[in-house]
Amino acid sequence: MPERATLTVERNVPATMSDGTVLYADVYRPAGPGPYPVALQRTPYDKALSGVHPWVVRAATAGYAVVIQDVRGRYESEGTFETFVNERKDGFDTLEWLASEPWSDGNVGMFGGSYVGLTQWQAALNNHPALKAIVPVVTASNYHAGWTYQGGAFELQFNVSWILTALALNTAMRANPGGLSSAAAQAIIDDHDAMKQAFERLPLTSAGTSFENYATYYDDWVNHPSYDEFWKALDVRQGYENMQVAALNIGGWHDIFLSGTIENFTGMRASSPAAANQRLLLGPWNHGGMRAGNPIGDWNFGMRSTGAYIDEGNIHLRWYDRFLRGLENGVDDEPRVRLWVMGADYWRTENEWPLARTDWQNWYFHSQGKANSLNGDGVLSRDEPGDEPPDSFVYNPRNPVPTAGGGLCCNSVFAFGGPQDQRAVESREDVLVYSTPVLQEAIEVTGPVKVVLHASSSAPDTDFTAKLVDVHPCGYARILTDGIIRARYRNSMSEPSLITPGEIVTYEIDLWSTSNSFEPGHQIRVEISSSNFPRFDRNPNTGELPGRSTTMVSALQTVHHSATYASHIVLPVIPAE
Repeated sequence: MPERATLTVERNVPATMSDGTVLYADVYRPAGPGPYPVALQRTPYDKALSGVHPWVVRAATAGYAVVIQDVRGRYESEGTFETFVNERKDGFDTLEWLASEPWSDGNVGMFGGSYVGLTQWQAALNNHPALKAIVPVVTASNYHAGWTYQGGAFELQFNVSWILTALALNTAMRANPGGLSSAAAQAIIDDHDAMKQAFERLPLTSAGTSFENYATYYDDWVNHPSYDEFWKALDVRQGYENMQVAALNIGGWHDIFLSGTIENFTGMRASSPAAANQRLLLGPWNHGGMRAGNPIGDWNFGMRSTGAYIDEGNIHLRWYDRFLRGLENGVDDEPRVRLWVMGADYWRTENEWPLARTDWQNWYFHSQGKANSLNGDGVLSRDEPGDEPPDSFVYNPRNPVPTAGGGLCCNSVFAFGGPQDQRAVESREDVLVYSTPVLQEAIEVTGPVKVVLHASSSAPDTDFTAKLVDVHPCGYARILTDGIIRARYRNSMSEPSLITPGEIVTYEIDLWSTSNSFEPGHQIRVEISSSNFPRFDRNPNTGELPGRSTTMVSALQTVHHSATYASHIVLPVIPAE
């Protein structure tokens, strides 16, 4: 008969921050006096909801004191919620509090995903001696280029849906009597249900919207389109060389924060005194997919791809057992990277990222000047282009290319992330399509992906987008990864500069990373366009300050692929074993 465990639960345990603000936590721990190692979560999403997760009971039963705290200004905690800016200092003060509690043995690990992963890295920047290990899931490193913007374009769908789905309602309810029935709360709900209209608003600033009162940080994001001191002060990358925390990074190939998950791993591996104690686990998941299971988007990767199958909860506990309890349990000897290879659909372990055996291959764009749409003459091949005419299309921001899957968050109605069929998008004349012939042998692509694009525009500022797609024998076009570059940020995210209309410019479009085996009978495809809306805000093509424009004009875009201007995608091909 299994041993029975008795747990103690304490609600709304206060912790006073250094400025006098009181934050409240729920504590789940074994019934005895302890002391116990501590598993801490700092969340803006309601500690009471986090406490019902089965892993909390599992960890407490295994002898950990699990502490779940509402961050400043959220639910039971005092103060005003501002995204990002208070989490480092409040994280330090919370660790100070935990180190002094009689039921704590002074060894703390942190856990959780998304913003709750952010609170881990912000706390880790302090190098508090109590924080020994973290398990950040689907979170970022750079809150400018990896959270709020990508390639200089505003992450419109995420920024709006995150606020309306997860943040603003609680703020409105705290500020107004009547709770959910208050006029303010009802206005947030109305805005949520009319989210598509919110995406269409110009300018991007909050004036005249519910954000003006209940999400004031939104304008901070819009007002800082460049990577400036506002963002630098929050950047996890600034602390890699000093942080000594052991980090188990978990992410998904279709997650909105994939780039940051990988960057935190590689940055710590390159610079941290704790380089040996970094791990990376990457599945085929979207933002909530590891625990939600299949399908991811509209694709079923099978039961073996799920967090439940690999027992992510046990992986987590073994991480804590090693670094909070000091148990020699084999974690030190395990491979540094575990990843799911899509297409072939299996788990594989590696010891570095990118993989040391990567064959970096250029795959070039070709056409006779009519690569427009799926019905065009665009070709993708290893052959370098010769004397070929360019491809052109008109980008009209009033009729942008619609978003179809990809790395989205945070609303299943208005932001449904993961693999989706791209054929409807590829039917448009403002989408250039370059495809290989049908493959005779499998080609595995695992690692960072980028497009080098030589293009001109009739506008002083514009966008170029790119997608990598796996085309199945039935024609289904499964998106793997995508990216965007705003022309003014082509050289620097800190120092924008407009382009000269008509001039051929070289752009590098970061498509982040993927792992996919293009199987025999499939095709490798690249799409090029100038919009992916509402995932990214529309570039109005006017050259005005980002987020301020209320007018839009069309732009003539020309993509060059010739011996002089050889546009191509760089694929990290893994040689067959």
